[in-house]
Amino acid sequence: MKATNKKKAEKGHTRKAYAGIRQMMFRNEITPGQKIAYRDLAERLGMSQTPIIQALKWLEFQGLVRHEPNRGYYTEPVSLQEVGEIYELRELIEISLLPETLKRMGRDELQQLRSALDAHFEASREIYLCDRLVRDMEFHLTLAALSGRNVQQQALRNLFDLLYLKYGGNILFSTSMERADSDHRELFDAVSDRNLKGARRILSRHIGNVKAHVLKGLERMQGDRPF
Repeated sequence: MKATNKKKAEKGHTRKAYAGIRQMMFRNEITPGQKIAYRDLAERLGMSQTPIIQALKWLEFQGLVRHEPNRGYYTEPVSLQEVGEIYELRELIEISLLPETLKRMGRDELQQLRSALDAHFEASREIYLCDRLVRDMEFHLTLAALSGRNVQQQALRNLFDLLYLKYGGNILFSTSMERADSDHRELFDAVSDRNLKGARRILSRHIGNVKAHVLKGLERMQGDRPF
């Protein structure tokens, strides 16, 4: 019984470390190209180094950090090619789900999407970029989830993890909130009207604009400092 309780406690500490490190990556407290110091993370999260290392192994499996033998864990430097590919795959997945989403769209489903849109509008008035990015992501994930296609939805969530954790939410800043508000409102209206052609056009334009904005910003930042 004691061994079982000990194992449960260890898993709980690892989950806590995993969540804490993810939050640091998202808030850009752990930056791209950085060596990850176990002791520093342990002190900041108030735990031993063992759950920190276990959590980093989870993150390595997800492709969010890399391990170098005898050297430790590192975050990856920014790759413009990878960021571009992620947005391209995002567009393919999200657009492919629209036909099924519109087929399944009823009153309850439309209300779920409306709630996600309202949350996005509310966050647009906040000063915290990370909160706005989360609400933006949740709107897109809600739209994907309404398709009922769980595999594609999980793949899309993994892409958001790569963008917002591997590169940091504060580095991958979004387009202006006014532009995002307008795009999301147009997309909601097209989905509400069961306008598949319009929804595809708006979603493709939106993701393409975000991709161009992000890549331009990253290019500018790379010119200012090495990653």
